[in-house]
Amino acid sequence: MASSSSVPRLELSGITKRYPAVLANDAISLAVQPGEVHAVLGENGAGKSTLMKIIYGAVKPDAGEVRVDGQQVAIRNPQQARALGIAMVFQHFSLFDTLSVAENVWLGLDRSESLAQVAQRLQDTAQQYGLDVDPQRPVHTLSVGEMQRVEILRALLGKPRVLILDEPTSVLTPQAVQRLFEVLRKLAAQGCSLLYISHKLHEIRELCTACTVLRGGRVTGVCDPRQETNATLSRLMIGAEPPALEHRAQTAGQPALVVRDLTLPRDEPFGVDLAGVDLTLHAGEVLGLAGVSGNGQAQLLRALSGEDTRAAPGAVTLLGQPVGRAGPAQRRALGLHFVPEERLGRGAVPGLPLSHNLLLTRSEGVGRLGWLRLGVLRQQAAALIARYGVKAGGPQALAQSLSGGNLQKFIVGREVDAAPKVFIVAQPTWGVDVGAAAQIRAAILALRDAGCAVLLVSEELDELFEMSDRMVVMARGRVSPPLARADATVERIGEWMSGLWPDAEQSQAAEAAHAAA
Repeated sequence: MASSSSVPRLELSGITKRYPAVLANDAISLAVQPGEVHAVLGENGAGKSTLMKIIYGAVKPDAGEVRVDGQQVAIRNPQQARALGIAMVFQHFSLFDTLSVAENVWLGLDRSESLAQVAQRLQDTAQQYGLDVDPQRPVHTLSVGEMQRVEILRALLGKPRVLILDEPTSVLTPQAVQRLFEVLRKLAAQGCSLLYISHKLHEIRELCTACTVLRGGRVTGVCDPRQETNATLSRLMIGAEPPALEHRAQTAGQPALVVRDLTLPRDEPFGVDLAGVDLTLHAGEVLGLAGVSGNGQAQLLRALSGEDTRAAPGAVTLLGQPVGRAGPAQRRALGLHFVPEERLGRGAVPGLPLSHNLLLTRSEGVGRLGWLRLGVLRQQAAALIARYGVKAGGPQALAQSLSGGNLQKFIVGREVDAAPKVFIVAQPTWGVDVGAAAQIRAAILALRDAGCAVLLVSEELDELFEMSDRMVVMARGRVSPPLARADATVERIGEWMSGLWPDAEQSQAAEAAHAAA
Protein backbone atom coordinates (compact mmCIF):
# COMPACT_ATOMS: atom_id res chain seq x y z
CA MET A 1 0.00 0.00 0.00
CA ALA A 2 1.26 3.50 -0.81
CA SER A 3 2.14 5.71 2.14
CA SER A 4 -0.18 8.54 3.10
CA SER A 5 2.86 10.85 3.48
CA SER A 6 2.49 14.15 1.61
CA VAL A 7 6.18 14.11 0.59
CA PRO A 8 6.74 11.97 -2.50
CA ARG A 9 9.61 9.50 -2.47
CA LEU A 10 10.49 10.71 -6.01
CA GLU A 11 9.29 13.88 -7.73
CA LEU A 12 10.11 15.18 -11.21
CA SER A 13 9.31 18.72 -12.36
CA GLY A 14 9.66 20.00 -15.92
CA ILE A 15 12.12 17.35 -17.08
CA THR A 16 13.21 18.09 -20.66
CA LYS A 17 15.70 16.23 -22.85
CA ARG A 18 16.48 17.04 -26.49
CA TYR A 19 18.42 14.95 -29.00
CA PRO A 20 19.41 16.16 -32.48
CA ALA A 21 16.51 14.40 -34.19
CA VAL A 22 13.87 14.31 -31.44
CA LEU A 23 12.52 15.98 -28.31
CA ALA A 24 12.50 12.88 -26.10
CA ASN A 25 11.08 14.48 -22.91
CA ASP A 26 9.06 17.69 -22.97
CA ALA A 27 8.56 19.30 -19.52
CA ILE A 28 7.55 16.05 -17.81
CA SER A 29 6.33 16.12 -14.20
CA LEU A 30 5.76 12.99 -12.15
CA ALA A 31 5.39 12.09 -8.46
CA VAL A 32 5.78 8.65 -6.85
CA GLN A 33 4.79 8.04 -3.23
CA PRO A 34 6.58 5.64 -0.84
CA GLY A 35 5.29 2.10 -1.38
CA GLU A 36 3.56 3.00 -4.65
CA VAL A 37 3.77 0.85 -7.79
CA HIS A 38 3.64 3.51 -10.47
CA ALA A 39 3.35 2.56 -14.15
CA VAL A 40 4.80 4.70 -16.94
CA LEU A 41 2.88 3.87 -20.10
CA GLY A 42 3.44 4.94 -23.69
CA GLU A 43 4.04 3.68 -27.20
CA ASN A 44 7.55 3.00 -28.51
CA GLY A 45 9.51 6.23 -28.69
CA ALA A 46 7.24 8.09 -26.24
CA GLY A 47 10.22 8.93 -24.03
CA LYS A 48 9.79 6.40 -21.23
CA SER A 49 13.28 4.89 -21.27
CA THR A 50 14.95 8.30 -21.58
CA LEU A 51 13.03 9.53 -18.53
CA MET A 52 14.03 6.48 -16.50
CA LYS A 53 17.69 6.90 -17.50
CA ILE A 54 17.53 10.52 -16.28
CA ILE A 55 16.24 9.35 -12.89
CA TYR A 56 19.03 6.75 -12.75
CA GLY A 57 21.75 9.23 -13.72
CA ALA A 58 22.62 7.54 -17.02
CA VAL A 59 21.35 10.57 -19.00
CA LYS A 60 21.59 14.25 -18.02
CA PRO A 61 18.43 16.35 -18.54
CA ASP A 62 18.57 19.69 -20.34
CA ALA A 63 16.08 21.23 -17.90
CA GLY A 64 13.96 20.36 -14.87
CA GLU A 65 14.33 19.22 -11.26
CA VAL A 66 14.53 15.85 -9.51
CA ARG A 67 13.62 15.58 -5.82
CA VAL A 68 14.10 12.55 -3.57
CA ASP A 69 12.19 12.66 -0.27
CA GLY A 70 11.58 16.36 -0.86
CA GLN A 71 15.25 17.25 -1.35
CA GLN A 72 16.42 18.51 -4.75
CA VAL A 73 19.22 16.35 -6.15
CA ALA A 74 21.42 16.43 -9.25
CA ILE A 75 21.99 12.80 -10.18
CA ARG A 76 25.15 12.88 -12.27
CA ASN A 77 25.77 9.13 -12.65
CA PRO A 78 24.30 5.73 -11.72
CA GLN A 79 26.68 5.41 -8.76
CA GLN A 80 25.17 8.53 -7.21
CA ALA A 81 21.68 7.21 -7.97
CA ARG A 82 22.44 3.96 -6.17
CA ALA A 83 23.77 5.93 -3.20
CA LEU A 84 20.36 7.64 -3.06
CA GLY A 85 18.68 4.22 -3.09
CA ILE A 86 17.64 4.25 -6.76
CA ALA A 87 18.14 1.03 -8.74
CA MET A 88 17.19 0.19 -12.32
CA VAL A 89 16.59 -2.96 -14.35
CA PHE A 90 17.25 -2.04 -17.97
CA GLN A 91 15.37 -3.39 -20.99
CA HIS A 92 18.70 -3.74 -22.81
CA PHE A 93 21.06 -5.47 -20.43
CA SER A 94 24.21 -3.82 -19.07
CA LEU A 95 26.27 -6.92 -18.35
CA PHE A 96 29.88 -7.83 -19.20
CA ASP A 97 29.75 -10.97 -21.33
CA THR A 98 33.19 -12.29 -20.31
CA LEU A 99 32.56 -12.05 -16.54
CA SER A 100 30.53 -14.37 -14.35
CA VAL A 101 27.11 -13.52 -12.93
CA ALA A 102 28.60 -12.92 -9.47
CA GLU A 103 31.39 -10.70 -10.87
CA ASN A 104 28.85 -8.58 -12.76
CA VAL A 105 26.81 -8.06 -9.60
CA TRP A 106 29.89 -7.42 -7.45
CA LEU A 107 31.08 -4.64 -9.79
CA GLY A 108 27.91 -2.67 -9.08
CA LEU A 109 28.28 -2.83 -5.29
CA ASP A 110 30.45 -0.80 -2.92
CA ARG A 111 33.15 -3.47 -2.40
CA SER A 112 32.36 -3.82 1.31
CA GLU A 113 31.78 -7.53 0.62
CA SER A 114 34.09 -10.06 -0.99
CA LEU A 115 33.21 -11.70 -4.28
CA ALA A 116 32.51 -14.97 -2.44
CA GLN A 117 30.12 -13.20 -0.04
CA VAL A 118 28.28 -11.54 -2.93
CA ALA A 119 28.01 -14.88 -4.75
CA GLN A 120 26.48 -16.49 -1.67
CA ARG A 121 24.07 -13.60 -1.12
CA LEU A 122 23.14 -13.72 -4.80
CA GLN A 123 22.40 -17.44 -4.56
CA ASP A 124 20.32 -16.94 -1.40
CA THR A 125 18.34 -14.09 -3.00
CA ALA A 126 17.79 -16.13 -6.17
CA GLN A 127 16.37 -19.01 -4.13
CA GLN A 128 14.27 -16.68 -2.00
CA TYR A 129 12.58 -15.12 -5.04
CA GLY A 130 12.52 -18.15 -7.32
CA LEU A 131 14.84 -16.58 -9.91
CA ASP A 132 17.11 -19.51 -10.68
CA VAL A 133 20.63 -18.35 -11.66
CA ASP A 134 24.08 -19.93 -11.17
CA PRO A 135 26.40 -17.17 -9.79
CA GLN A 136 29.46 -18.81 -11.38
CA ARG A 137 28.19 -18.95 -14.96
CA PRO A 138 29.77 -16.60 -17.50
CA VAL A 139 27.18 -14.14 -18.80
CA HIS A 140 27.88 -14.98 -22.45
CA THR A 141 26.49 -18.48 -21.84
CA LEU A 142 23.13 -17.19 -20.54
CA SER A 143 19.93 -16.94 -22.54
CA VAL A 144 18.09 -13.62 -22.73
CA GLY A 145 15.64 -14.75 -20.05
CA GLU A 146 18.47 -15.74 -17.72
CA MET A 147 20.17 -12.37 -18.24
CA GLN A 148 16.91 -10.70 -17.30
CA ARG A 149 16.94 -12.60 -14.00
CA VAL A 150 20.51 -11.44 -13.31
CA GLU A 151 19.53 -7.80 -13.86
CA ILE A 152 16.58 -8.12 -11.47
CA LEU A 153 18.67 -9.86 -8.82
CA ARG A 154 21.44 -7.26 -9.11
CA ALA A 155 18.90 -4.52 -8.41
CA LEU A 156 17.38 -6.41 -5.46
CA LEU A 157 20.75 -6.94 -3.80
CA GLY A 158 21.16 -3.18 -3.46
CA LYS A 159 18.01 -3.02 -1.25
CA PRO A 160 16.60 -0.08 -3.24
CA ARG A 161 14.16 2.57 -2.03
CA VAL A 162 13.19 3.36 -5.62
CA LEU A 163 13.26 0.51 -8.12
CA ILE A 164 12.85 1.20 -11.85
CA LEU A 165 11.86 -1.77 -14.01
CA ASP A 166 11.94 -1.37 -17.81
CA GLU A 167 10.03 -4.25 -19.44
CA PRO A 168 11.05 -6.72 -16.67
CA THR A 169 8.73 -9.53 -17.76
CA SER A 170 9.37 -9.41 -21.51
CA VAL A 171 11.11 -12.80 -21.58
CA LEU A 172 9.73 -14.41 -18.41
CA THR A 173 7.25 -17.29 -18.32
CA PRO A 174 3.79 -16.70 -16.79
CA GLN A 175 4.84 -18.62 -13.68
CA ALA A 176 7.99 -16.52 -13.33
CA VAL A 177 5.96 -13.34 -13.83
CA GLN A 178 3.69 -14.23 -10.93
CA ARG A 179 6.72 -14.96 -8.72
CA LEU A 180 8.19 -11.59 -9.70
CA PHE A 181 4.91 -9.85 -8.87
CA GLU A 182 4.98 -11.43 -5.41
CA VAL A 183 8.49 -10.02 -4.95
CA LEU A 184 7.45 -6.56 -6.14
CA ARG A 185 4.37 -6.47 -3.92
CA LYS A 186 6.53 -7.44 -0.95
CA LEU A 187 9.00 -4.65 -1.78
CA ALA A 188 6.16 -2.13 -2.06
CA ALA A 189 4.72 -3.28 1.27
CA GLN A 190 8.15 -2.60 2.81
CA GLY A 191 8.01 0.99 1.51
CA CYS A 192 10.00 0.66 -1.72
CA SER A 193 8.63 2.81 -4.55
CA LEU A 194 8.42 1.09 -7.94
CA LEU A 195 8.44 2.68 -11.39
CA TYR A 196 7.17 0.04 -13.79
CA ILE A 197 7.40 0.22 -17.59
CA SER A 198 5.57 -2.44 -19.55
CA HIS A 199 3.56 -2.75 -22.75
CA LYS A 200 1.55 -5.60 -21.21
CA LEU A 201 -1.60 -3.76 -20.19
CA HIS A 202 -3.00 -6.65 -18.16
CA GLU A 203 0.18 -6.62 -16.03
CA ILE A 204 -0.15 -2.91 -15.33
CA ARG A 205 -3.78 -3.32 -14.32
CA GLU A 206 -2.91 -6.27 -12.05
CA LEU A 207 0.17 -4.82 -10.36
CA CYS A 208 0.18 -1.02 -10.44
CA THR A 209 -1.68 1.46 -8.26
CA ALA A 210 -1.02 4.59 -10.36
CA CYS A 211 -0.16 5.29 -13.98
CA THR A 212 1.33 8.20 -15.93
CA VAL A 213 0.78 8.11 -19.70
CA LEU A 214 3.31 9.62 -22.14
CA ARG A 215 2.77 10.39 -25.80
CA GLY A 216 5.36 12.12 -27.98
CA GLY A 217 7.51 12.93 -24.94
CA ARG A 218 4.74 14.67 -22.99
CA VAL A 219 2.43 13.64 -20.15
CA THR A 220 -1.04 13.14 -21.61
CA GLY A 221 -2.82 11.56 -18.65
CA VAL A 222 -2.66 10.18 -15.11
CA CYS A 223 -4.98 7.41 -13.96
CA ASP A 224 -5.52 4.49 -11.61
CA PRO A 225 -5.00 1.47 -13.92
CA ARG A 226 -7.11 -0.72 -11.66
CA GLN A 227 -10.11 1.34 -12.76
CA GLU A 228 -9.30 1.05 -16.47
CA THR A 229 -9.66 -1.63 -19.14
CA ASN A 230 -7.11 -2.68 -21.74
CA ALA A 231 -9.14 -0.76 -24.32
CA THR A 232 -9.19 2.51 -22.34
CA LEU A 233 -5.46 2.24 -21.56
CA SER A 234 -4.76 1.66 -25.27
CA ARG A 235 -6.72 4.77 -26.18
CA LEU A 236 -4.80 6.81 -23.60
CA MET A 237 -1.49 5.49 -24.93
CA ILE A 238 -1.87 5.46 -28.73
CA GLY A 239 -5.15 7.28 -29.26
CA ALA A 240 -6.96 4.17 -30.49
CA GLU A 241 -7.47 0.50 -29.84
CA PRO A 242 -5.13 -1.85 -31.75
CA PRO A 243 -6.82 -3.66 -34.65
CA ALA A 244 -8.09 -7.13 -33.89
CA LEU A 245 -5.80 -9.88 -35.13
CA GLU A 246 -7.37 -12.04 -37.82
CA HIS A 247 -6.11 -15.62 -37.64
CA ARG A 248 -7.92 -17.58 -40.32
CA ALA A 249 -7.60 -21.35 -40.38
CA GLN A 250 -6.11 -22.73 -43.58
CA THR A 251 -4.75 -26.02 -44.84
CA ALA A 252 -0.98 -26.34 -44.46
CA GLY A 253 1.11 -27.20 -47.50
CA GLN A 254 4.15 -29.38 -48.04
CA PRO A 255 6.94 -29.68 -45.45
CA ALA A 256 9.30 -26.72 -45.84
CA LEU A 257 11.71 -27.31 -42.94
CA VAL A 258 12.27 -30.80 -41.57
CA VAL A 259 14.49 -31.67 -38.60
CA ARG A 260 15.18 -35.34 -37.97
CA ASP A 261 17.02 -36.73 -34.95
CA LEU A 262 19.06 -33.55 -34.49
CA THR A 263 21.52 -34.43 -31.75
CA LEU A 264 24.27 -31.95 -30.95
CA PRO A 265 26.51 -31.75 -27.88
CA ARG A 266 26.69 -28.36 -26.23
CA ASP A 267 29.34 -26.11 -27.75
CA GLU A 268 29.79 -24.08 -24.56
CA PRO A 269 30.27 -25.10 -20.91
CA PHE A 270 26.78 -24.10 -19.75
CA GLY A 271 24.87 -24.81 -22.93
CA VAL A 272 22.23 -27.48 -23.45
CA ASP A 273 22.68 -30.68 -25.44
CA LEU A 274 20.15 -31.14 -28.24
CA ALA A 275 18.80 -34.70 -27.95
CA GLY A 276 17.00 -36.27 -30.89
CA VAL A 277 15.05 -33.19 -31.94
CA ASP A 278 12.32 -33.93 -34.51
CA LEU A 279 10.41 -31.05 -36.07
CA THR A 280 8.35 -30.57 -39.22
CA LEU A 281 7.32 -27.10 -40.37
CA HIS A 282 4.85 -26.87 -43.25
CA ALA A 283 4.33 -24.15 -45.81
CA GLY A 284 1.42 -21.90 -44.86
CA GLU A 285 1.46 -22.55 -41.11
CA VAL A 286 2.74 -20.97 -37.91
CA LEU A 287 4.38 -23.51 -35.62
CA GLY A 288 4.76 -22.04 -32.13
CA LEU A 289 7.64 -23.20 -29.93
CA ALA A 290 7.11 -22.65 -26.19
CA GLY A 291 9.50 -23.25 -23.33
CA VAL A 292 11.30 -21.76 -20.36
CA SER A 293 14.35 -19.75 -21.43
CA GLY A 294 17.61 -21.72 -21.32
CA ASN A 295 16.23 -25.13 -22.36
CA GLY A 296 18.03 -25.36 -25.69
CA GLN A 297 16.11 -22.82 -27.76
CA ALA A 298 19.27 -20.83 -28.49
CA GLN A 299 21.15 -23.97 -29.59
CA LEU A 300 18.26 -25.09 -31.81
CA LEU A 301 17.96 -21.70 -33.48
CA ARG A 302 21.68 -21.61 -34.21
CA ALA A 303 21.41 -25.04 -35.83
CA LEU A 304 18.39 -23.98 -37.91
CA SER A 305 19.73 -20.56 -38.97
CA GLY A 306 23.11 -21.92 -40.05
CA GLU A 307 25.22 -20.33 -37.30
CA ASP A 308 26.00 -23.85 -36.02
CA THR A 309 26.99 -26.14 -38.91
CA ARG A 310 27.96 -29.26 -36.91
CA ALA A 311 24.76 -31.19 -37.69
CA ALA A 312 24.73 -34.07 -40.14
CA PRO A 313 23.72 -32.75 -43.60
CA GLY A 314 20.40 -34.62 -43.59
CA ALA A 315 19.49 -33.67 -40.01
CA VAL A 316 18.10 -30.35 -41.29
CA THR A 317 16.28 -30.26 -44.64
CA LEU A 318 15.19 -26.95 -46.15
CA LEU A 319 12.75 -27.10 -49.05
CA GLY A 320 14.02 -30.58 -49.92
CA GLN A 321 17.72 -29.64 -49.67
CA PRO A 322 19.94 -31.07 -46.89
CA VAL A 323 21.47 -28.03 -45.18
CA GLY A 324 22.86 -29.35 -41.89
CA ARG A 325 26.35 -28.14 -42.87
CA ALA A 326 25.22 -25.04 -44.80
CA GLY A 327 25.93 -21.56 -43.44
CA PRO A 328 23.46 -18.66 -43.02
CA ALA A 329 24.11 -17.19 -46.49
CA GLN A 330 23.42 -20.52 -48.21
CA ARG A 331 20.19 -20.96 -46.27
CA ARG A 332 19.08 -17.39 -47.06
CA ALA A 333 19.68 -18.10 -50.74
CA LEU A 334 17.19 -20.98 -50.43
CA GLY A 335 14.62 -18.70 -48.81
CA LEU A 336 15.17 -18.91 -45.03
CA HIS A 337 15.23 -15.67 -43.03
CA PHE A 338 15.78 -15.39 -39.29
CA VAL A 339 15.10 -12.79 -36.57
CA PRO A 340 17.18 -13.50 -33.43
CA GLU A 341 16.00 -12.58 -29.95
CA GLU A 342 19.00 -10.29 -29.33
CA ARG A 343 18.35 -7.03 -31.19
CA LEU A 344 21.65 -5.25 -30.64
CA GLY A 345 24.73 -7.23 -31.60
CA ARG A 346 22.98 -9.98 -33.59
CA GLY A 347 19.86 -8.50 -35.14
CA ALA A 348 21.56 -5.17 -35.77
CA VAL A 349 25.01 -3.57 -35.48
CA PRO A 350 24.56 -0.77 -32.90
CA GLY A 351 27.03 1.70 -34.40
CA LEU A 352 25.85 1.42 -38.01
CA PRO A 353 22.95 3.38 -39.57
CA LEU A 354 19.72 1.59 -40.38
CA SER A 355 20.50 1.70 -44.11
CA HIS A 356 23.77 -0.20 -43.60
CA ASN A 357 22.12 -2.67 -41.25
CA LEU A 358 20.14 -3.90 -44.26
CA LEU A 359 23.38 -5.44 -45.52
CA LEU A 360 23.32 -8.03 -42.72
CA THR A 361 20.67 -10.06 -44.54
CA ARG A 362 19.75 -8.21 -47.75
CA SER A 363 21.73 -7.83 -50.96
CA GLU A 364 19.69 -5.34 -52.99
CA GLY A 365 22.09 -2.55 -52.06
CA VAL A 366 25.19 -4.42 -53.27
CA GLY A 367 26.19 -3.76 -56.88
CA ARG A 368 28.66 -5.38 -59.24
CA LEU A 369 32.08 -6.20 -57.82
CA GLY A 370 30.72 -5.62 -54.31
CA TRP A 371 30.24 -1.85 -54.58
CA LEU A 372 27.59 -0.48 -52.23
CA ARG A 373 24.64 1.31 -53.82
CA LEU A 374 24.12 3.83 -51.02
CA GLY A 375 21.10 5.47 -52.63
CA VAL A 376 19.35 2.12 -52.93
CA LEU A 377 20.11 1.34 -49.28
CA ARG A 378 18.71 4.68 -48.13
CA GLN A 379 15.54 4.27 -50.20
CA GLN A 380 15.04 0.73 -48.94
CA ALA A 381 15.51 1.78 -45.30
CA ALA A 382 13.19 4.78 -45.74
CA ALA A 383 10.49 2.52 -47.18
CA LEU A 384 10.73 0.16 -44.21
CA ILE A 385 10.65 3.07 -41.74
CA ALA A 386 7.47 4.37 -43.37
CA ARG A 387 5.77 0.97 -43.82
CA TYR A 388 6.30 -0.16 -40.23
CA GLY A 389 5.96 3.22 -38.50
CA VAL A 390 9.52 3.17 -37.14
CA LYS A 391 10.29 6.29 -35.13
CA ALA A 392 13.83 7.16 -36.20
CA GLY A 393 15.77 10.15 -37.51
CA GLY A 394 15.77 8.70 -41.02
CA PRO A 395 17.76 5.97 -42.81
CA GLN A 396 21.05 7.33 -41.43
CA ALA A 397 19.97 7.01 -37.77
CA LEU A 398 22.22 4.64 -35.86
CA ALA A 399 20.59 1.41 -34.72
CA GLN A 400 21.56 2.11 -31.11
CA SER A 401 19.70 5.45 -31.20
CA LEU A 402 16.29 3.75 -31.60
CA SER A 403 14.08 2.62 -28.76
CA GLY A 404 13.94 -1.15 -28.35
CA GLY A 405 10.47 -1.46 -29.84
CA ASN A 406 11.27 0.69 -32.87
CA LEU A 407 14.45 -1.26 -33.59
CA GLN A 408 12.44 -4.48 -33.34
CA LYS A 409 9.94 -3.16 -35.90
CA PHE A 410 12.77 -2.35 -38.29
CA ILE A 411 14.48 -5.74 -37.91
CA VAL A 412 11.27 -7.73 -38.33
CA GLY A 413 10.28 -5.54 -41.26
CA ARG A 414 13.67 -6.07 -42.92
CA GLU A 415 13.17 -9.84 -42.89
CA VAL A 416 9.44 -9.89 -43.70
CA ASP A 417 10.05 -7.55 -46.65
CA ALA A 418 12.44 -10.15 -48.11
CA ALA A 419 9.41 -12.41 -48.78
CA PRO A 420 10.97 -15.52 -47.18
CA LYS A 421 9.78 -19.03 -47.88
CA VAL A 422 10.74 -20.09 -44.35
CA PHE A 423 10.69 -17.51 -41.56
CA ILE A 424 12.13 -18.21 -38.10
CA VAL A 425 11.45 -15.47 -35.57
CA ALA A 426 12.37 -15.38 -31.87
CA GLN A 427 10.53 -13.12 -29.40
CA PRO A 428 9.02 -10.95 -32.18
CA THR A 429 7.20 -8.50 -29.89
CA TRP A 430 9.66 -8.27 -26.98
CA GLY A 431 9.34 -4.77 -25.53
CA VAL A 432 6.98 -3.59 -28.28
CA ASP A 433 3.86 -1.49 -27.58
CA VAL A 434 0.40 -2.89 -28.22
CA GLY A 435 -0.08 -1.11 -31.53
CA ALA A 436 3.30 -2.16 -32.91
CA ALA A 437 2.87 -5.71 -31.59
CA ALA A 438 -0.42 -6.00 -33.46
CA GLN A 439 1.31 -4.73 -36.61
CA ILE A 440 4.18 -7.22 -36.31
CA ARG A 441 1.83 -10.15 -35.63
CA ALA A 442 -0.36 -9.18 -38.58
CA ALA A 443 2.71 -9.05 -40.85
CA ILE A 444 3.76 -12.54 -39.71
CA LEU A 445 0.28 -13.93 -40.31
CA ALA A 446 0.20 -12.28 -43.74
CA LEU A 447 3.43 -14.15 -44.56
CA ARG A 448 1.78 -17.38 -43.45
CA ASP A 449 -1.29 -16.67 -45.57
CA ALA A 450 1.01 -16.14 -48.56
CA GLY A 451 2.41 -19.66 -48.08
CA CYS A 452 5.46 -18.96 -45.94
CA ALA A 453 6.36 -21.52 -43.25
CA VAL A 454 6.78 -19.69 -39.91
CA LEU A 455 8.53 -21.00 -36.79
CA LEU A 456 7.56 -18.68 -33.93
CA VAL A 457 9.70 -18.95 -30.79
CA SER A 458 8.19 -16.98 -27.92
CA GLU A 459 8.02 -17.04 -24.14
CA GLU A 460 4.66 -15.24 -24.21
CA LEU A 461 2.02 -17.94 -24.15
CA ASP A 462 -0.72 -15.47 -25.09
CA GLU A 463 1.19 -14.69 -28.28
CA LEU A 464 1.69 -18.35 -29.11
CA PHE A 465 -1.99 -19.19 -28.57
CA GLU A 466 -3.04 -16.17 -30.61
CA MET A 467 -0.86 -16.89 -33.64
CA SER A 468 0.00 -20.59 -33.83
CA ASP A 469 -1.65 -23.28 -35.94
CA ARG A 470 0.28 -25.96 -34.06
CA MET A 471 2.48 -25.81 -30.97
CA VAL A 472 5.48 -27.70 -29.62
CA VAL A 473 7.35 -27.30 -26.33
CA MET A 474 11.10 -27.42 -25.72
CA ALA A 475 12.54 -28.67 -22.42
CA ARG A 476 16.06 -29.87 -21.55
CA GLY A 477 17.14 -29.97 -25.18
CA ARG A 478 14.19 -32.05 -26.39
CA VAL A 479 11.12 -31.05 -28.39
CA SER A 480 7.64 -32.37 -27.64
CA PRO A 481 5.25 -33.90 -30.16
CA PRO A 482 3.13 -31.22 -31.88
CA LEU A 483 -0.28 -30.16 -30.62
CA ALA A 484 -3.02 -28.54 -32.66
CA ARG A 485 -3.83 -25.15 -31.16
CA ALA A 486 -7.38 -26.32 -30.45
CA ASP A 487 -5.99 -29.11 -28.24
CA ALA A 488 -3.45 -26.95 -26.40
CA THR A 489 -4.23 -25.43 -23.02
CA VAL A 490 -2.13 -23.25 -20.75
CA GLU A 491 -2.12 -26.03 -18.14
CA ARG A 492 -1.01 -28.66 -20.63
CA ILE A 493 1.73 -26.47 -22.12
CA GLY A 494 2.86 -25.59 -18.58
CA GLU A 495 3.25 -29.29 -17.72
CA TRP A 496 5.15 -29.94 -20.93
CA MET A 497 7.54 -27.08 -20.13
CA SER A 498 8.86 -29.34 -17.38
CA GLY A 499 9.48 -32.11 -19.92
CA LEU A 500 6.38 -34.06 -18.85
CA TRP A 501 4.93 -35.08 -22.18
CA PRO A 502 4.09 -38.54 -23.56
CA ASP A 503 6.30 -40.00 -26.27
CA ALA A 504 5.34 -39.50 -29.90
CA GLU A 505 3.44 -42.79 -30.29
CA GLN A 506 1.39 -42.22 -27.14
CA SER A 507 0.65 -38.67 -28.24
CA GLN A 508 -0.47 -39.74 -31.71
CA ALA A 509 -2.73 -42.43 -30.25
CA ALA A 510 -4.24 -39.92 -27.83
CA GLU A 511 -4.80 -37.40 -30.63
CA ALA A 512 -6.43 -40.07 -32.82
CA ALA A 513 -8.73 -41.10 -29.97
CA HIS A 514 -9.57 -37.46 -29.32
CA ALA A 515 -10.39 -36.89 -32.99
CA ALA A 516 -12.56 -40.04 -33.12
CA ALA A 517 -14.47 -38.90 -30.05
